[in-house]
Amino acid sequence: MDWFAPVDLYCERLAPGLWAEPLNVLSNLAFFIAAVLAARHAWQGVNARNDGFLWLLIILVAVIGAGSTAFHLVGTRWAMLADVVPITLFIYMFFLFAMRRFLGLDWPAALLTTALFFGASWIFGESLPRGFMNGSGSYLPAFFAMAGVGALLIHRDHPAGHWFAGAGGVFLISLTFRTIDQAICPILPIGVHYMWHILNSLVLYLLLEAGVRWGRAKASAS
Repeated sequence: MDWFAPVDLYCERLAPGLWAEPLNVLSNLAFFIAAVLAARHAWQGVNARNDGFLWLLIILVAVIGAGSTAFHLVGTRWAMLADVVPITLFIYMFFLFAMRRFLGLDWPAALLTTALFFGASWIFGESLPRGFMNGSGSYLPAFFAMAGVGALLIHRDHPAGHWFAGAGGVFLISLTFRTIDQAICPILPIGVHYMWHILNSLVLYLLLEAGVRWGRAKASAS
């Protein structure tokens, strides 16, 4: 495989090379802003300041921004991997975090549940028709996870429930922008993929903020 082969997946990129997607590149600043804001709040809290798991998630959000920036800047296969891997890591690591900190599962149960979620997500993604939702269908399990955890926490009167539900709602809008990007190229040549970045950064911030506010307290009780 040629790792330096060009990849063209979005309206804004009209040719190989650097800076062919300026909006898609610059919109990744939102991920760094989300990471900085979450880090600032975490540092202000005594419990969150010493929470290694939470800090790992915060750092991952910054890595997501870096990987996505690299991909949209150079548009090659290796950069696409740098974009996809951090996103995938965050999805499953935050799911594990939620199982432990919000649903109160012990480590064996949390790890098993996360493994089952990973397996079900992989099977779901592999079963989708090629090109379904412009390649966005594989992100649907993440939406279902946010909505499901949010609904369960709301049922338990947990204050983080509405944050998860809100993150899920924003993510659904974000998925819509990613899905329609190629379809609207003829009428909007720059596309709307940059909205996927901006809205996803808000999703990640809401999840991190829920972790900063209530994740640690739940861990102490589990």
